Amino acid sequence: MTEPNQEQLGDARTALQHAASLLQKNPKLAEQQALEILKVMPSLDPARHILGAAYRFQGLLPEALNIMEPLAIKLPTAAPILHELSLCLSAAGRGHEAIITLQKVVELNPKNAEAWRSLGDLLNLIGDIKGGELAHENHLKALSSHPDLIKASRLLQDGKVAQAEQLARDILKKYPADVAAMRLLASIGIKVNQYEDAKNLLERCLELAPAFHLARHNYVITLFRRQELEAALGQIAILLSLEPNNPNYLILKASILVRKGDHPQALDIYEKILKDYPNQAAAQMNYGHTLKTVGRLDDSIEAYRASINISPNIGEAYWSLANLKTFQFTDEDVEKMRAHVTKEGGDPDDQSHLAFALGKAYEDRKDFDKAFHFYKRGNAIRRIQHPYDPTLNIYDTVRQIKCCDASFFESRMGYGTQAPDPIFIVGLPRAGSTLLEQILASHSCVEGTAELIDIIAMSRELGGKKSARTASEYPEILAELTADDFRELGERYLETTRVQRSNTPFFIDKMPNNFQHIGLIHLILPNAKIIDARRHPMGGCFSGFKQLFARGQTFTYDLADIGHYYRDYVKLMDHWDAVLPGRVLRVQYEEMVADTENQIRRLLDYCGLEFEESCLRFYETERAVRTPSSEQVRQPIYNKGIEQWRNFEAHLDPLKEALGPVLDRYPIE
Repeated sequence: MTEPNQEQLGDARTALQHAASLLQKNPKLAEQQALEILKVMPSLDPARHILGAAYRFQGLLPEALNIMEPLAIKLPTAAPILHELSLCLSAAGRGHEAIITLQKVVELNPKNAEAWRSLGDLLNLIGDIKGGELAHENHLKALSSHPDLIKASRLLQDGKVAQAEQLARDILKKYPADVAAMRLLASIGIKVNQYEDAKNLLERCLELAPAFHLARHNYVITLFRRQELEAALGQIAILLSLEPNNPNYLILKASILVRKGDHPQALDIYEKILKDYPNQAAAQMNYGHTLKTVGRLDDSIEAYRASINISPNIGEAYWSLANLKTFQFTDEDVEKMRAHVTKEGGDPDDQSHLAFALGKAYEDRKDFDKAFHFYKRGNAIRRIQHPYDPTLNIYDTVRQIKCCDASFFESRMGYGTQAPDPIFIVGLPRAGSTLLEQILASHSCVEGTAELIDIIAMSRELGGKKSARTASEYPEILAELTADDFRELGERYLETTRVQRSNTPFFIDKMPNNFQHIGLIHLILPNAKIIDARRHPMGGCFSGFKQLFARGQTFTYDLADIGHYYRDYVKLMDHWDAVLPGRVLRVQYEEMVADTENQIRRLLDYCGLEFEESCLRFYETERAVRTPSSEQVRQPIYNKGIEQWRNFEAHLDPLKEALGPVLDRYPIE
């Protein structure tokens, strides 16, 4: 075969550059260009590399591997070739082979940041969390020359968030364009729920380094947490255009789709991932969550069981079974859980989840003392991780009452957008809000959505609160807003929540904590309906105490804290009743259980809805339900849960004391 001359080589280099530039934009055309080059120069390895990548981008994995595997054998020390092979192997579900190949890549080129990232992602995927952390640390090393950045990363891994944050900020002061430091600081922001700051940092980071894929992955998570679901899907699409079968990206996309309400597509993604990575415990668990949401109970149990079989100490999978409410553990399950409970040490998340699951198991066995022991243990672990200061809630309640008095609302009569679409269900969690949502969503004119964060996010934005340690200007800032401001805020709420809705005239926002923002809701949406789902303080508070919430609701980790929170809630709701009489409909859970039809008719009358028989048969309604009560509201109303707290009464004196005079309104018979 004749060797190519210099002119041909020059032409080939130009053609290769052009083909490579097409990979992301038009991989089919890149494939065609590479094939044309190989017609002239059949042994040109860079053209084969581009051809293999073009096949991978198109999802043609057998074709990609047929190119890349022989090329890697021919060039065993070519790190770029091996890296592309690892991406093909991972996309084909051959994760362990991909890991071995990536380990060769980083051995050949320790500065290959993307190879370290891919390796970290895959190690996490197979459950090697420590190995994943080390690989991601090396990813940071490859991106930044600052040793303090590695120190900050380790501080964050060890839970020393404030120290990690300060160190990351110090690095950025010295090196304001260091994208690795920006990403680390943003990840700290995500951890402490400062999503606005995280979003700004990551947008700047991606402006400086558009190919920084780990930063874009963090950006997707930030958008997801902010409920900017369409934007999150747009960003994950960018990542998937680079690695169409990356399981970590696909899992994140599925989570966004679940939040958006597109459960069928999410289930398709999980099933694809689990076909390729059947031993992925977290994916099995997420699959189980989605199956539970759509009412496929037996399948969800099977998925949770699979997660436990893969990772026997995975506490969240045990808790997910307990959280079905209708599931009962076997004696063998209890023994296995007890075997993973430690006296000290262990992963805090696993240990707290195991404790709550054991609490449920022993409660089902009517061993209430042992059940309380584990509920208390689980809450104590969570409280260490997520401290709660009850004085802040007292202070915020007083501020709302002082700022939003009767004259404040009288002078702002007619403010806001007049749309009647939203129906807010507020109160404490575990007070029957999911039942009310299911009843209303059984009506042909009403759609159930989720616990939407839009009002809370709006209040934080208005307050200008940058971190947990800084003061908020909310609610006092409301006095400075104009009629146009309130109208625009109402219109914005309707716009940001539209992604959660279809075409029904009304929709439900059941974020319980919105009771703290009824003044804001009234001013921006004066025609919205507001329903207070209330439950007897002993039953409601104890139900919250034995429920492990995924995030938020940190007041539930201590009986005294939850009792004081209930007092603040009643005090604030009394205020709204006084300054906005008739604005809020109160639905007492015990009355709904005792006199269901009349209470449902009363509920529909308040919402201006015609009576429909389907609302009485709410348990037959097929819809996704995302809260812990999902299986309970798929059954007719029953009253066995109302008095469950009495089984634990011997342990509940701290709760009674904290509730104080509120109990006079709800006497214990």
